Amino acid sequence: MRFLPALMLPVAAALLAACGDSPHEPVSMESVEEDGVLRVATRNGATTYYLNRHEQPAGPEYDLVSEFAEAQGWDVEWTMHESTAAVIEALKEGTAHLAASGLTHRPSRTERFTQGPAHSEVTEQLVCHREGRPLPRLPEDIAGLEVRVTDSSSYVETLNELADQHEGITFSTSDQTTEVLLSQVAEQKFDCTVADSNIVQLTRRHWPHLEVAMNLTQGQNLGWYLPAGADELAGTAREWMNSRAGDEAITAMENKYYSYIGEFDFVDLRALTRRIEERLPEFKDEFIKAEEKTGMPAELLAALSYQESHWDPDAVSPTGVRGIMMLTRRTAGSLGVENRLDPQQAIDGGARYLADRHERLPETIPEPDRTFLALASYNIGRGHLLDARQLARDLDRNPDSWKDMSEVLPLKADKRYYPSTRYGYARGYEPVHYVQRIRNYRDVISKAFE
Repeated sequence: MRFLPALMLPVAAALLAACGDSPHEPVSMESVEEDGVLRVATRNGATTYYLNRHEQPAGPEYDLVSEFAEAQGWDVEWTMHESTAAVIEALKEGTAHLAASGLTHRPSRTERFTQGPAHSEVTEQLVCHREGRPLPRLPEDIAGLEVRVTDSSSYVETLNELADQHEGITFSTSDQTTEVLLSQVAEQKFDCTVADSNIVQLTRRHWPHLEVAMNLTQGQNLGWYLPAGADELAGTAREWMNSRAGDEAITAMENKYYSYIGEFDFVDLRALTRRIEERLPEFKDEFIKAEEKTGMPAELLAALSYQESHWDPDAVSPTGVRGIMMLTRRTAGSLGVENRLDPQQAIDGGARYLADRHERLPETIPEPDRTFLALASYNIGRGHLLDARQLARDLDRNPDSWKDMSEVLPLKADKRYYPSTRYGYARGYEPVHYVQRIRNYRDVISKAFE
């Protein structure tokens, strides 16, 4: 895979946006085959493309484009833009072969550009602060509210349509991203904004005071666009997206970024954000030291610890597990942890225990499934996990796939299945929810480790 290193840096991207210069002359569609390089316009965001804590590229659009390009034998040259408007301008100028930036398929866009394949379905939602004035529940209630949306987005078109139907609806546009506007609503700088449901799903966990007031549209396709006339390349992209490989890539993307996010829990997430500020700083260095020692990511260990104890070093359960990592007496003894209520000893021991669960799994299990199975083992025990893996084989499911195992593990509580297992009954549904919650917490906590 090939990149434009300078353009991947936020400062450089900002300078480009400020200058208004394009990094390329207009491209020809034939150049993709000739050069073997697919030039892609995108923007930074949790639902598009970003650099993770280890400065590695990630994101739903990044994953899908990478899989598509690899299937064609092409490299990818990414150009980062600061806004949807800038991505649209790149398409207009023909400086990118493909725009993969969370663009909804709208007739107004398809008239100007070549519509590529769709990979998701989203709904446009009006998002406001949950406190203060009553939330608008009908379109006419938007009148009188200060609403701001990102420029050149589909939200502008949606609000213009509503303004034609209902008196008093006004709004302003901004060159800032939807994610930034959501954060400003959370800070009560203005009343509401509009965002796609997948953006809301991811970002609302970081700002629990955000509330979805209403859906403004029915489901809409989210996908790629190409410059006008790029029908052949669009056809190649559609053919891949509709193939088995494309379907598998979409499923992997959904599992990686969205499927584990459950129903929004305002109270839980509000408590988490408060404890990130108040409690996490006391233990952050210990999680980082544990990562250096074991290789288990610090933010993952912090999320696991929050799930176990809410970062309470004196936590004690009715069953006798104790401390910030909620270790049993037996486990602590095997790890050489003399005092489970000492957070330094407990975090070190818990990290080594998770690393042991991870190491004992077959090397053939890919990430992130390997980590999810290690977390399940931390929760339910290695014996019950091995039972579930054998059940998966018996049921012709993949024991190395967390998706399949999340469906098989609950069978450890089903009397049709657990009598035939070595370790018998277990509340197998618990590790499924356990891993789901840790993944959610990790996403929110990770910003504190950046």
